[in-house]
Amino acid sequence: MRCQIDPSTIERTIAFHGHSCPGLAIGIRAAEIALRELPDVDQANLVCVTETDMCGVDAIQFLTGCTYGKGNLIHRDYGKVAFSFHDRRSGRGFRLVFNQQARGELGREMAVLTGKELLTEAEQQRLQELRAAMQARLMALPADELFALQPFDQAPPRPARMLHSLACDDCGESTMESRTRRFAGKTLCIPCFTRIEQKI
Repeated sequence: MRCQIDPSTIERTIAFHGHSCPGLAIGIRAAEIALRELPDVDQANLVCVTETDMCGVDAIQFLTGCTYGKGNLIHRDYGKVAFSFHDRRSGRGFRLVFNQQARGELGREMAVLTGKELLTEAEQQRLQELRAAMQARLMALPADELFALQPFDQAPPRPARMLHSLACDDCGESTMESRTRRFAGKTLCIPCFTRIEQKI
């Protein structure tokens, strides 16, 4: 079944992100599934763990209310188009993995063009046409053709905690204690540690 989110909400999602694109469509559809599968979860208890930093994450933030600032949007830099959603109250959750085959022949042609260093004007035009067609395709396909839904029983990520800050012994800037490193008897922030410890 095609996307069931009302068009005015989709337009506001596009405005939030700044442009319309296939990646945003993937996020819209992931958020749609999350809201369908966990319909009664309030924004304080819904958590998304995203394994990508692509455009779709903006749609998830806008549509579900999961944000970095509230600590209920967690980015794990795995480079996978996958999103896990949890209900902190009940412990229910599932992981969505995007089905790359859903891109079809459009995706194969897009990959050829985006792999080129320089595009002719005709190729640039064709790429724009393909992106628009891909976005329409992603919004129209049934959700179960777009994603594999994997239920799981693992506990949801814990809520964000307030931690003490320590002054970096090199630059003097206040740094969350859990993000400091010890080196040669000093407490260092990550940038100073990286600059001083050359093996990393």
